[in-house]
Amino acid sequence: MPRPHLAYIFERFPTFTQTFCVREILELERVGVRPLIFSIRDTRSEEIRHFPKELFDRVHFLPSEEKLVEQIKLWREANQLPQSVVLTLRQWGNRPDKMRVYEAVYIGQIMRQMGAEAPRHAHSHFAGIGARTCWWLRKFHGLSYSFTAHANDIFCKPEAQTPDFPALFADASLIVTVSDYTARQLRERFPFSAERVQRVYNGLDLSPFVEARAKANRIKALGGILSVGRLIEKKGYDDLITACGLLRDRGQFFKCRIIGEGPLESQLKAQISKLKLQEQVELTGPRSMAEIVSMLAEQTQIFALACKTEQDGGKDNLPTVLMEAMAASLPCVSTRLAGVPEMVVDSVTGLLCNEGQPEQLAGILGALLHDPAQCERMGHAGLEHAKKHFAKEVTVRHLLRAYARLSDIRYDGALAGRERLRGAFLARFFKRSAQLGHNVEKVRDKSFDLARFMSRA
Repeated sequence: MPRPHLAYIFERFPTFTQTFCVREILELERVGVRPLIFSIRDTRSEEIRHFPKELFDRVHFLPSEEKLVEQIKLWREANQLPQSVVLTLRQWGNRPDKMRVYEAVYIGQIMRQMGAEAPRHAHSHFAGIGARTCWWLRKFHGLSYSFTAHANDIFCKPEAQTPDFPALFADASLIVTVSDYTARQLRERFPFSAERVQRVYNGLDLSPFVEARAKANRIKALGGILSVGRLIEKKGYDDLITACGLLRDRGQFFKCRIIGEGPLESQLKAQISKLKLQEQVELTGPRSMAEIVSMLAEQTQIFALACKTEQDGGKDNLPTVLMEAMAASLPCVSTRLAGVPEMVVDSVTGLLCNEGQPEQLAGILGALLHDPAQCERMGHAGLEHAKKHFAKEVTVRHLLRAYARLSDIRYDGALAGRERLRGAFLARFFKRSAQLGHNVEKVRDKSFDLARFMSRA
């Protein structure tokens, strides 16, 4: 492969549970970006795939933990590792998260073998394992790094980890996040990194949904309510089922289908049985993407997602399923939570209620079920909103501009000209930061102190 522009460090890639990552990589490649891709976990045994099988051929999968540690040991015994790596492992003690060091060492060795061809910037999704591995790549090899913060990775209190959150955010050259809501939150939590926080929405390929809706026979859509997601607390399915009971009691005609699987399945089935909603509410189990697209286009009048905050603070931020429903020209009903109002513009692309309020939810579902013309208007507005903000062609351009300005992504004149990024690259040249110009510290055995080494910018 020609010289890569940057490296991507994933915990798991590709995987059907994070299709937004696959879309990002494929769209970057489509416009001419060459990513060097690493996956810490091997995903080749996963059965469900919503991506081209040949994508596996472009991924460097790290060995299992046991084999990884053994390989690092062999390199150390052969004196092939930087002294900073050897001394870090020697002085680690009882600090948590040691595997991140091993992962960074392995990836760093591959990059060292590439010489001048190696990328100078690494990016990861989620403020978790991959991002912390990137942090160690900066320490050992001087790469700049960035990561995309999504939802629970920043909403929930992190476990003990090395580096901690303040260090992870302080040393990143760029912090991407997927909503204006989380961008504001992160700038408040980490004011020293505020200028480096950039909102870039997750991108979606709208065409399969648009095309399916254009061809759809909508005769079965009237009264159809659809929801898609894992059967977990933050999706609010208990509230949706309660709302359905209220709709039934008011004499409303409807059929609600909930697509997905998860730990709350038996609990939700028991709730449906207790409320005697078997005729109105169906847990369909998992469905293929083709089936979901078809159901959105042909059997759905309203898409509903009753997002709410979990006991540990976890919650949805920018649910992809709402984008998909908008791409299918459907009105969306959801809650005023995190980035959801940036997708479901209240009274424009759908209707919103407060989280954990099934009575309100039933009211707005009922209002839309009684007004098919309003559903059509909101569905059209939702599609236009999705085209403007969430189309992958739009979001990847925003991401590239952020990379060009705030990371050490390799300069490519042809790419910069084609994507109109010359100004962003120029801005980076005149405003280089410590996060971009990190110098790898030369260390000596007798004077090395791991705590000081980790704390130095």
